[in-house]
Amino acid sequence: MNDLPRTQALRCFITVAREGTVSRAAGLLNLTQPAVSLQLKGLEESTGLQLFNRTPGGFTLTEAGAALLPLAHKAISASSDFRTMADSMRESLRGSLRVGTILDPEFIRLGPFVRSLATSLKKTEVFLRWGMSDDVLAQIGKGDLDVGYYVDATPPSSTASERHIEGGKYQLAPLMSYPYRVIAPAEWSDKVQGKDWPDLIDLPWLATPTHSAHRRLLDDIFRPMGSLPKRVAFSNQEEAMIDFVESGICLSLARDVILDRVTRKRNFVIADKVTLTCDLSFACLTSRRHESVISDAFSAMQVVWDLKPGNALPAPVVAPRSRKAVRR
Repeated sequence: MNDLPRTQALRCFITVAREGTVSRAAGLLNLTQPAVSLQLKGLEESTGLQLFNRTPGGFTLTEAGAALLPLAHKAISASSDFRTMADSMRESLRGSLRVGTILDPEFIRLGPFVRSLATSLKKTEVFLRWGMSDDVLAQIGKGDLDVGYYVDATPPSSTASERHIEGGKYQLAPLMSYPYRVIAPAEWSDKVQGKDWPDLIDLPWLATPTHSAHRRLLDDIFRPMGSLPKRVAFSNQEEAMIDFVESGICLSLARDVILDRVTRKRNFVIADKVTLTCDLSFACLTSRRHESVISDAFSAMQVVWDLKPGNALPAPVVAPRSRKAVRR
């Protein structure tokens, strides 16, 4: 016997043995009678054994056929188990994506992104983990997250998609560019209007979490000047930052979409000379970019953000006013 019998031939062997005729077996197997006969002939030739006695009344098993019948059942069962296990493994491997998120869901278009993956042919199951921008990148680097959102100052010229950050090599897909404004108490107008970054370093600033984009962005501006700003109070909620500023104790960064939500009378001023432009990007480890589930995630982002080569980055979406906590 040169090769192992094919599953189809074994099914024909089992069915003919049970039914006693080729015609009934063919009907149950949805095959023609010549096709079933051909399978039996091939099985006998490959084994070198006669498996059936052909009589006017039908087919009966030979001694060899009776001995091989239980093994044929086991082979078919093993084939079915193999297929079931393979399908299960494929489903588990393709169906899970761990995503690190930041900011508010409307701003980063999180809903359309998750919906796109969940309703795709692969029906990817998405697990979300909120955190600070730097924490998200660190968890991607350690393998605790597959992909995530990241905020950084817009590079002055380079638009390379691959970047080295904190010792890791990451693939970044820019989604949009947006500004951070500096806001100050209304009575500090003369301290911030017409002023540049060096003029603002000695003023008190609102403290944000160590791994937040706010803190990193400000430190990157002020550290080359030889000092870091004095920080007072603390908040990890973007809209609460406006409340601190309006209380008259500090400056803070704020996104336009947050400022646009403020419908009450404003008790703060926006510095007119300084702006910090940032990129919101979608990130993964460069070494994992080829993985199927991560590649699908980047493709979904491209559709959700309508990204095309050479296009300008989309403008941020202004979401309805909400007082919920927002992490950066």
